[in-house]
Amino acid sequence: MAVVGCFIDNKWVETADQLAVYAPWSGEELSRVCLAGVAEWEAAIAAAEKAAGDLRRYSSRERRQLLEAVAAGVMAHQEELAQLIVAEGGKPITYARGEMARAVATLKLAAEEAERLGGEVLPLDLQPGTGGRWGLTRRFPLGPVLGITPFNFPFNLMAHKVAPALAAGNSIIIKPASKTPLTALKLAEIYQEAGLPAGAFQVLPSSLERAEAAAADDRFKALSFTGSAVVGWHLKNQAGRKKVILELGGNAALIVDRDADLDYAAHRAAIGAFAHAGQVCIAVQRLLVHQEIYGVFKEIFLEVVKNKIAVGDPARKETVVGPMIDAAAANRVRQWVQEALNGGAILAAGGLGEGNVIPPIVLEKVTREMRVWKDEVFGPVVVLAPFVDFDEALALANDSAYGLQAGVFTKNLAHAWGAFENLEVGGVIINDAPIFRQDHMPYGGVKASGLGREGVRYAMEELSEVRLLSLKV
Repeated sequence: MAVVGCFIDNKWVETADQLAVYAPWSGEELSRVCLAGVAEWEAAIAAAEKAAGDLRRYSSRERRQLLEAVAAGVMAHQEELAQLIVAEGGKPITYARGEMARAVATLKLAAEEAERLGGEVLPLDLQPGTGGRWGLTRRFPLGPVLGITPFNFPFNLMAHKVAPALAAGNSIIIKPASKTPLTALKLAEIYQEAGLPAGAFQVLPSSLERAEAAAADDRFKALSFTGSAVVGWHLKNQAGRKKVILELGGNAALIVDRDADLDYAAHRAAIGAFAHAGQVCIAVQRLLVHQEIYGVFKEIFLEVVKNKIAVGDPARKETVVGPMIDAAAANRVRQWVQEALNGGAILAAGGLGEGNVIPPIVLEKVTREMRVWKDEVFGPVVVLAPFVDFDEALALANDSAYGLQAGVFTKNLAHAWGAFENLEVGGVIINDAPIFRQDHMPYGGVKASGLGREGVRYAMEELSEVRLLSLKV
């Protein structure tokens, strides 16, 4: 069985402490990765500090060239990386290929934005006695960045940390998810083969204890974390004075208004709820349908779930619902669903499955106290519920500690605008499911769903600071 070391200062470093990586679908051991200890983190941080000093002096053109080289290397290995995502993450191959296409776009966008990170000219002669004064603003890199990434989009969500950090002139260390470290380490291999600057990008699989210590280390000037709300807010409390960007969980609502295109809404809702076994933080969890069309929509939706949402081997192109990441995740989902059923909820579709695989589950008659309503399921479960009028739909959608994205199917412009003004989320998606995301748009949440925004240009702004130059002519 191959052993993969930590990637530190453009070198591969092996350690005695190793972690086995298993395939969620087959249970096969894929590889072992070396876990970084104190000495490895010290070496990596020292290299990141040196590289940050070098990158700060890079021209915009040099930053673009660096990212173009990364993008070219990734494109050359795109299918290999997609297959790796299937193997270690259990993501269906169609979605894994989609993730890699998006990741290439993310890297290319960052290369372009590296040459557009500018400032502005401000008049500073607004008060008596200030004549001849002008201000110039410019963005400067923060310094070393710590990125902690999740298992569900192991490459593109890593790219959303690495690419903006490099484009803004920062070095970055990635601590990948323990379930899917091989994808990040493959990017390190591509980076090394391209002969890119040592220390600018490093990958350190680590224990939670080491990751928490790194998050508290003042030598990092920013922490960018994507993962669970519990862990994210805990790390923020440990992070001290550094900039913190948190992309956390959600339990997204999708509102289907009475004038919606029901066939289209049902198809998009089904994909939005069940793609990658619902292991997407903007997956549809609460499907709110106007009572006048509830029965018709339910019939269409259940037919789509039955005939269009294929379950099983993630290597098949038609698969939508593959395995959960591990048995613990699958058993947690089963427990929450069983609690709801015991409390009076009705199973409209699906079942509890076996092993790591759970078929699409549709629940009705769920109360707002049940965990499948108020918490993040992060599994192939959707709650179907009626509403009386649009104001009630907005209130139901906002009945959550989370606020990442929400979707609304409607032909009513006033309702679309009302949703935009009143939904407590980071993004309102009109006439599509909340799972919709493009890699240049601002992405992030409010309430328990996080702080700050990703999306290449927006992340670059988060990972840089404005400095003012005041000129007196």
